[in-house]
Amino acid sequence: MASNYSCDTLLFLLCSFSFFGASMAALVQEQPLVLKYHNGALLKGTVTVNLIWYGKFTPIQRSIIVDFLQSLSSPKAPSPSAASWWKTTEKYKTGASTLILGKQILDENYSLGKSLKNSHIVYLAAKGGYTGRSVNLVLTAKDVFVEGFCMSRCGTHGSSRGKIRFAYAWVGNSETQCPGQCAWPFHQPIYGPQAPPLVAPNGDVGVDGMIINVATVLAGTITNPFNNGYFQGPATAPLEAVSACTGMFGSGSYPGYPGQVLVDKSTGASYNAHGVHGRRFLLPAMWDPTKSACSTLV
Repeated sequence: MASNYSCDTLLFLLCSFSFFGASMAALVQEQPLVLKYHNGALLKGTVTVNLIWYGKFTPIQRSIIVDFLQSLSSPKAPSPSAASWWKTTEKYKTGASTLILGKQILDENYSLGKSLKNSHIVYLAAKGGYTGRSVNLVLTAKDVFVEGFCMSRCGTHGSSRGKIRFAYAWVGNSETQCPGQCAWPFHQPIYGPQAPPLVAPNGDVGVDGMIINVATVLAGTITNPFNNGYFQGPATAPLEAVSACTGMFGSGSYPGYPGQVLVDKSTGASYNAHGVHGRRFLLPAMWDPTKSACSTLV
């Protein structure tokens, strides 16, 4: 069973704002948000993230994503940090989830072609192995078409069936296919208010957009790995730790406006989190169980 991180939610919010305005959005934000715990297992303790790179990524693109993953469990970055963002997952039952980078598998020759179905994603994810506390993350290049990508989702996570279960996730590079849906706010949205896009902190709209979506599916995988963890709504289309907070990046956010974030004075790049090796990232809000509300870093 897979949980989709849908870009339709963002489009709905953008369109809603264009009709009802910021005052209505503020009223919506004031409503309490509760993600019910369904008594299932979460991924806690030391969790290995294995990467399956499908298609052609440049070394710089790979380093941006690897640095992000390493930043989630690194205490060395200045505040606000990616690690402090990730610490919110500790507030979900049974303690901390410390991520470590595992194996990296490169499939630059498109062994399954450039048009993938859901079954192909599971097949690729299985290459990461079947260890207990791990997440096999499939990342597809900008010229790879994945079933449902851009139409109903920007990424997904799920788990295999059978006696040996493993958690997996997938995120695609939307740079040439749908940046207005899956790389917002670094690209103008297809619908809704057409405010100028933010400048991507690592200079790559597609990969900086992937960071947002990787953050979303990883948080969902850790807190709802087998569709019986934390979520709201039906298990087939759940709102999870981050997907319940779509489009929120800073204080004062409302549909179509990401909120007040930090801006680099020299480059104009927008960010809200520091990472390892001097990296900066823009990370979405995450639902905080202690507050029953979405929380941003800034």
